[in-house]
Amino acid sequence: MQSLIRFWVHRISPHLATLIAAVGTIGLFICLVILLGLSWLFQEVLEKEAFGFDTTVLLSIHQWANPVLDQIMLSLTRLGDPEFVVVIVVVTLGLLLWRRQRTEARIFAIACLGALILNQGLKLFFAKPRPALWTPLIVEKSFSFPSGHALGALVLYGFLAYLLAIQYPKRSRWIYSLTFALVSAIGISRLYLGVHWFTDIAAGYAVGLLWLIVCITMLKLQMRRA
Repeated sequence: MQSLIRFWVHRISPHLATLIAAVGTIGLFICLVILLGLSWLFQEVLEKEAFGFDTTVLLSIHQWANPVLDQIMLSLTRLGDPEFVVVIVVVTLGLLLWRRQRTEARIFAIACLGALILNQGLKLFFAKPRPALWTPLIVEKSFSFPSGHALGALVLYGFLAYLLAIQYPKRSRWIYSLTFALVSAIGISRLYLGVHWFTDIAAGYAVGLLWLIVCITMLKLQMRRA
C-alpha cells in the first residue's frame, strides 16, 4: 500500500497536476460533456435510429434557397474542401518552420493528420448514408457521419486561431470571434447544400473540438518543457 502511495505521489500526481494546469478545470469539464454527448450520439447512429429533427432542420433551411445564397454557400463550403485545406496546411507549416517554430509545426501537423484519420475512420465505421431530400448543388461520394468539413474546419482554423491569439493577445477576442463565425458558416453551408444531416455537423464539431483541446494541451505541455 505504501509503495502504491509513493508511486502515485512521485509518478502520477505531478503529471496529473501539470495536465490539469494545462487543460484547466473548464477544459476538463468541456471534454467530459463532449464525451458523454458523443457516446449517446454514436449509440443512436449505430442502432440506426432515425433523427426526425434532422429532416425537419434540412427542409426548414432549404425553404430559404435562392441563387444568391447558393453562390454564397458554395463559396463558404470550399473553405473546408480538401483542396483548399491542403494549401492552408502546407503554407502554415512552411511559415512555422521558416520562423523556427518547430514545436508548433509538429503539433499542427499532428492535429491535421489526426483530424483526417478520425474523420475517415469514423465515416467508414458508421457508414451512414448522406441525405437525399432534394437534388444537391454538389455531389459527395463519401459517407455522411461525421461531417469532415465541420471536424476539419474546427481543428484547422481553431488551431490557427490559437497560434494567432498567442502572437496577438490583445486581439484574441476578435480572432476567436471571427474563427467561430467562419467555422459555423462552413457547417451551415453543408446543411444548406443538403449534403449532411444536422447530427453529422454536431458530431463533427464535437469530435473536432475534443481533438483540438488534446492538441493544444500537447502544445502547452511541450512549451512548458521547452
